[in-house]
Amino acid sequence: MSVKQNAKAAPRKRSKRERRNRLVIYIMIIAMLLSSLTAGLAMFI
Repeated sequence: MSVKQNAKAAPRKRSKRERRNRLVIYIMIIAMLLSSLTAGLAMFI
């Protein structure tokens, strides 16, 4: 079942949803990295 679903899903392009989801994920990761960096800097100060 999963192999067939993957084969069907691959050729179709869900551009808008995938791009939005990826953008949100990247923004979340960047925000976490920035917050960890600022927290680290605050510890040293």
